[in-house]
Amino acid sequence: MSENWPAGNVTPIEDYAVLGDTGTAALVSREGSVDWLCLPRFDSHACFAALLGTRENGRWLLGPVDPDVRTTRRYLDDSFVLETTHETSTGVVRVLDLMPLGDGRADVLRRIEGVSGTVRIRHEWIVRFGYGRMRPWVSRHSEEREAGVDQVITAVAGPDMIVLRGARLPRPEDGHHVDEFDVAAGQVYTFATTWFRSHETVPPPLKVMDRIADTIERTRGWAARSDYDGPYEDVVTRSLLVLRLLSHGVTGGIVAAPTTSLPEDFGGERNWDYRFCWLRDAALTLEALLACGYVEETDLWRQWLLRAVAGDPDDIQIMYCVDGARDLPERELSHLPGYADSRPVRIGNGAVGQRQTDVLGEVMIALEHARQRGLTETADSWNLQRALVGNLAEHWQQADNGLWEIRGPVRHFTHSRVMVWAAFDRAIQAVEEHGLDGPVDQWRELRDLVRAEVMDKGWNDERQSFVQHYDTTEVDASLLTLSAVGFLPGDDPRMLATIRAVEQDLMRDGLVLRYRTQTGVDGLEGDEHPFLACSFWLVVAYAKAGMVAEATALMDRLVGLVNDVGLLSEEYDPANGRMVGNFPQAFSHLTLVGAALALAEATGKARHAPH
Repeated sequence: MSENWPAGNVTPIEDYAVLGDTGTAALVSREGSVDWLCLPRFDSHACFAALLGTRENGRWLLGPVDPDVRTTRRYLDDSFVLETTHETSTGVVRVLDLMPLGDGRADVLRRIEGVSGTVRIRHEWIVRFGYGRMRPWVSRHSEEREAGVDQVITAVAGPDMIVLRGARLPRPEDGHHVDEFDVAAGQVYTFATTWFRSHETVPPPLKVMDRIADTIERTRGWAARSDYDGPYEDVVTRSLLVLRLLSHGVTGGIVAAPTTSLPEDFGGERNWDYRFCWLRDAALTLEALLACGYVEETDLWRQWLLRAVAGDPDDIQIMYCVDGARDLPERELSHLPGYADSRPVRIGNGAVGQRQTDVLGEVMIALEHARQRGLTETADSWNLQRALVGNLAEHWQQADNGLWEIRGPVRHFTHSRVMVWAAFDRAIQAVEEHGLDGPVDQWRELRDLVRAEVMDKGWNDERQSFVQHYDTTEVDASLLTLSAVGFLPGDDPRMLATIRAVEQDLMRDGLVLRYRTQTGVDGLEGDEHPFLACSFWLVVAYAKAGMVAEATALMDRLVGLVNDVGLLSEEYDPANGRMVGNFPQAFSHLTLVGAALALAEATGKARHAPH
């Protein structure tokens, strides 16, 4: 195993697995290196940031020295307890990695066990706070325990402190802590890294085997609550688990991904921070969870929503921090070379100030779905929805940046206009079907006006397709969702024609692009790869159009793109067989679930287990 990395990390994105405790998440590579970890929260500073730089930016490596190694991985049961088996010419070792659930702590546990023979292991513990920039003060201490005195290593910088425990601790070496040792059959070494606030007492050690068993049982129990019983059940279950992992267990905020700046264009500038809570992505996540029987999660997110958007409806943002905070200014980290030398590395997100008119439509769809699933509406929740729809009634004609967060001029994006229609439509449903109070006559009038506008300006007779926005003949993959939200039947001739237009303009090696970047509509340099959610949208559009064979063929291909532990990134490069973009990506996993549901419905297969 090489100790010298190139200027920017080039470990394939698909070679990572994710660990998580519903508070934050870590990425660990096949070779056993934790290259990304923000503590204590998804949107906190990273203390291991080699993902976007080099080992000098922090990592925790525990893996074989021998480069000629065969590695296999799996998650134990329906959990995120990762089991990695390394087979070398001299022996076999097995590593368990996890972040324990349910104890309110922030720990990463690593347990290595000799299976056969003897394997030489390298251990590196390199902590760098501040996204890999700050070298902490590291020292060794003694802890008195009932069984005797244990040695621990602590690393502190400002408000953050991390402690490393283990029977064999690495030694200091030129600013790193490193060790090499043999693991023979039957030998077990356990290590734990724990974050805590530097002014607090060092937390006590965990009972490792109890925490492993409890973590597996908790996630197994959660997965068993799913009532989905249709095709692709294994990948659907793993996708639901990913969505749960990205949902903060205390605040209810749902992040789009646990990473920042994994590029959409290798070596380019399309690098964004996804460690925040987009209202749209969260609402779509809830739709996927609700469709599989998870109602409690919707209530937790609804409470988060009420807190996050509280105040003047004019001040609503498209995204928030995990705790609902509003301040997430975008800035660049010049000390990091970026993944595969993709610069700049960004934290925060400048799109926070954009107007994206589609967002409320997604929120209203999800909350209507929750009502249909039996979630009791509260006075505060409905008053908030009514206020937001009332605000939309005053501003619905304004142009926006669209769901793709276009950094070019604002436009009247057809998808955004359709989602305005959806917001009014679901508000009307709330009154008509659930007995809630609201100006339904006004909402009906506005719904009809928006629909007429979309049919007039969003449809292009010459192109014989719906178009990306009112001033173009270009198409956009978001148009594939028109039937899914109920704007048109799936077999409507205009929907079928739009599917054909998307196939003609946006298919690359059989997968779907968001839009043609060559038009310059997004105001950015460079290109991007097929966006996995868009291909799953095409599966849904096919299924709703009755094109079941096409839907099944595309779904089979997409399911074949998950990595060895069932994870998906934002985009995929079919030419080189590589994952692209932030990882794992909620949008990809939630649309996988939606595509499986649509196919189950189209084929008449059991969609849900009996209650």
